[in-house]
Amino acid sequence: MTALARVAALAAACSLLWVIEGRRPFIAFGEHRARHVRPNLALAGLTILTNVAFAAALPPSASPLALHWPFWLQGLAAVAILDFFAWVAHILLHETSWGWRTHRVHHSDVAVDVTTAFRQHPGETIWRLAWRLVPIWILGIPLPFVALHETLSAANALLEHANVGIPEGVDRVVRSIFVTPNMHKWHHSRNARETDTNYGNILSIWDRLFGTLTSRTEFSKLRFGLDGFDGAGSQSLRGLLGMPAQR
Repeated sequence: MTALARVAALAAACSLLWVIEGRRPFIAFGEHRARHVRPNLALAGLTILTNVAFAAALPPSASPLALHWPFWLQGLAAVAILDFFAWVAHILLHETSWGWRTHRVHHSDVAVDVTTAFRQHPGETIWRLAWRLVPIWILGIPLPFVALHETLSAANALLEHANVGIPEGVDRVVRSIFVTPNMHKWHHSRNARETDTNYGNILSIWDRLFGTLTSRTEFSKLRFGLDGFDGAGSQSLRGLLGMPAQR
């Protein structure tokens, strides 16, 4: 699948989830739902363009991930390794001063839905891409596996941010391996103790292994966004792009 085809598929999936959210929202956002669409989609466009440019600039891998492994096993290993580095990059966005100021663009959304998936500052996009380069260059991960990871990551980002409800029984089974909407909602909590959990990208195993997992189910107590960034100025495209410069 070409980069253009992947972008088209993501756009179609985003549109479908947006319609589903509108008809059966898990949380009713009222006027906030319409207000945040324009800046979110503008930032999503910048994110997608940066990722496409990154993919086009990658040189051919010098060697396969594991020469004697079956092709399917190489693919699983590549996705898991890239996902681990994405998890580390995400934690550092929370744990470093510059990282958090930049990542606040994503967490300041008061109406988390499918359009929040790629609401991130260009600086964060570059940061995340730089961390992917480490295993790609060191291990020589083949580009088809890189494309597979990027596709799975983008698709799951749409799903985990979608304002849809998943039956707890189903979600509990799925999140034993994968990041789910119910799991990721707590990562967007205003409560910092909950925000600093559930960093997973595709796989939930890293949060389980390293003790950063939250599995709360009392969604009536969940509030999205960041204190001090609810104003119209902060939520505008200009305000979001300038947010990393704010202390």
